[in-house]
Amino acid sequence: MNTVLSSALNKMKQYQFLFEELAKRDFKKKYKRTVLGMAWSMLSPMLTLLVMRLVFTRFFGRNMEHYTTYLFCGNLIYSFFNESTSQGMTSLMGNASIFTRVNIPKYLFLFSKNVQTLINFGLTLIVFFTFCILDGVAITWKFLFLLYPIITLLLFNIGLGLILSALFVFFRDIQYLWSVFTLLLMYLSAIFYTIDQYPYAVQCLFLLNPVYLYIRYFRKIVLEAAIPSLSFHLLILVYVLASLRLGFWMYKKYNTRFLYYV
Repeated sequence: MNTVLSSALNKMKQYQFLFEELAKRDFKKKYKRTVLGMAWSMLSPMLTLLVMRLVFTRFFGRNMEHYTTYLFCGNLIYSFFNESTSQGMTSLMGNASIFTRVNIPKYLFLFSKNVQTLINFGLTLIVFFTFCILDGVAITWKFLFLLYPIITLLLFNIGLGLILSALFVFFRDIQYLWSVFTLLLMYLSAIFYTIDQYPYAVQCLFLLNPVYLYIRYFRKIVLEAAIPSLSFHLLILVYVLASLRLGFWMYKKYNTRFLYYV
């Protein structure tokens, strides 16, 4: 695994100029012909948060302190995951005209997509921290631990993006199946409700959902000012390593076959 990652990093250094240009292109393309441009990165999650607050507060948040921040944590993480994986899935096919003519590492297209979504996430994160202050949430030194879920989620998104983009080359249906799956995942990630009312065995089942782990990590730090356990950190790391290992393996195994299916 370390050999694969080091090889990928060396390739990125070798093709640094191309990678930077791809990242710039993807970022500019997202806001092309929009009036507000980058402002949508901040406005879109805020509008989604407003709708969720209006819909779910009456049912789930009447007795919960900082319920809007609770919602924001869930929406912030889920949106980052959904955008990264959905765009990453089509990154290979969307650049087929390039890699069929030039021999370059194909995962560069996926990495550039993740840079673009990471920038969007960073802009939204600024809004999130500002909202925490306005909502009366105490900002403590433990917020530094949020770097762990952010970095590992980025790596998890890359690993899953490698898997999805490889599958999408061979099976176009994966795009529609993934949209249904992510919708189901949203309801299974406890974004707008708590899992406290469920039996302990059911609560443990939520740990099978990596997205819930990241949401729970954010809420522990932000709302409870508590650092998750070591086992919680390790479980997140297991999901990350598994996704990266499978993703890079698929790209290595089917690297030449991609050219015959695009």
